Order: sequence, then C-alpha cells, then structure tokens
Amino acid sequence: MRSSFLRKVAFIFSIFSMSGAARKTVKDFGYGFNENGRLRQLDSKTGELTDKPFQFIDQSHYEDLGDAITDYVYELMDQNGLTRHYFPESVPKDKATFIFSTFKEVKDIDKLMVIIHGSGVVRAGQWARSLIINDSLNSGTVLPYVKLAQSRGYEVIITNTNDNYRDNKAIEGSGSPEKHADSVWKKFIQPSNPKKIAIVAHSYGGVITTHLASKFNDDFTQKVFAVAFTDSVHGSRGIDRHLANVGVNFVTSTAELNKVLSKSERDVERRSAGTTKHEMTSYKCMEKLFEFVDEKEIKFSGTIKKDEM
Repeated sequence: MRSSFLRKVAFIFSIFSMSGAARKTVKDFGYGFNENGRLRQLDSKTGELTDKPFQFIDQSHYEDLGDAITDYVYELMDQNGLTRHYFPESVPKDKATFIFSTFKEVKDIDKLMVIIHGSGVVRAGQWARSLIINDSLNSGTVLPYVKLAQSRGYEVIITNTNDNYRDNKAIEGSGSPEKHADSVWKKFIQPSNPKKIAIVAHSYGGVITTHLASKFNDDFTQKVFAVAFTDSVHGSRGIDRHLANVGVNFVTSTAELNKVLSKSERDVERRSAGTTKHEMTSYKCMEKLFEFVDEKEIKFSGTIKKDEM
C-alpha cells in the first residue's frame, strides 16, 4: 500500500525554481526513482535506471541535488492531486510562498489534518531530504500520511514553514516559520471552518504547534482533538492542559514501537517511535500514530454528541 501510489511516477524533465530561473532536475544529476520510490543512478549511455544507489561526491553536490529533490517532491504532490495555494495574493506567484491541500477551494470542512514539517532545508511535502535520497520517497515524504488521512475522510493541509524568502527578501506573511504558520491558520484553516482538527508535527514542527496553540487558543480548545508529534523539540513550557490531554510525542528510542516512555501533566505523553533515527520517526510510527488519532477522534466525537443533546 505504501508504495502503490508511487509506481507510476514519471521523471520530471523541466522544472523551474521559484525565482524563475531554470534549475537542474533530478535527471540532470543522473538519477531517477524506481517503482519503489528509491533513488537510483541512470545509466550514462542508455539513460535507463540501474540498481546503483546515490553516490556522495561532496557537500555542494549533495545540497544541489537536494534542491532538485525539493522540486521533484513539489511536482509529485501535484501529480497526486494536491493543490497549491499561494500567498500573499498581492504578488506574482514566483514571489509568493504556497502550501498544499487536498481541496481546491477553501470550504466548510468536517475533518482536517494539518501536517507541519521540521526546520532547515525541507519544504512542503518532505519529512527529510536524507531519507528521500538514501532510503525512499515513502519514508521521506508526507504522501503516505496524506493517503491514510484521506482514507479516513480527512482533508489535509501541508504547510511550507521554511519557505521564507525570495530574492533575499522576507515573504510577506511568511518571513519566519511561525509567521508562515500564523498566515496559514488565518487564511486557510479558520475560513475552512473545520469541525475537527488533527495536527501532525515533526521536530521543530512541535514548536510551531505550541506557538499556534498559544495564539489561537480558542480554536485549539474547541476543535483540535489530536496533536501527534514525531520527535518534537518543543519545551514543556508551551504545553497547556489541553495539549497535554490531546497530544502524544513519538520519540527516538530503542524500546518497542508505541511503548509508553513517560507521562506528565506538564507535557504530552511520550511513546517510542520504534527507531533511534530522528528523521525516520514519522515513517516508523505512522500506523500507531493514526491509531492514536482515531482513538482521540472517537472520544472527541462522543463529547460533541453529548454537548448537542
């Protein structure tokens, strides 16, 4: 199931950077993705995929390939039916940032899942470049999460919190990860008027989530029924009683997957993600994470019914 939606992914032959200049593609670097979503070298003579994995040359080459990976994942999101929403609306698209969603227009939503990646070079659709390059698109991108969420009736928003500058100038409403998240909440989440909201946040995405909880407290207490962190780096100061009640943090551990590691009134419950690799936590705990969200939704829906009686 995890790889089925990747089997017919085509190579991307012409992609342009957000500044409008042509940028090298994954194919230009001599790579492509096989039917299992794994990066493999192309034969220099035939252009056919081989079984040879990524070969590290130097850091500059790795980072340039990473930029091509970003463009590839953006296109992959498009190919899987996700829609780009640009902001601010007052500037050309190449000067704006954007998010992805499963809906084309902002509308009333029953259930919404918001996905927030970590800090650094990753952009919307990615958990970790290193996983995409060295493991697979399945573990390194959010698409498996999107598919599972949709199968449960969720609409999905995927933030782009590290997309902050164009031409060395801060993007209005997206000059920092926190500002980007604020804009997404105001421009897309609140207008869509979801009845129920679940949040999945990796690493620094946990800090973004606690920031949002503080700024949009009423929305969180009334609508956010589940917050699932994956190896979040948030501090306990940002955790109020509501977050502690609806949240969990799947962290790196040698313990078996989903084993409860700690509970506290001042922080979310910590459970094992079933891996010692930080970047792999979101993928490894995915099924247990969705089970957690399912349980929280059932409990929240029961509360709503009682309130309506």
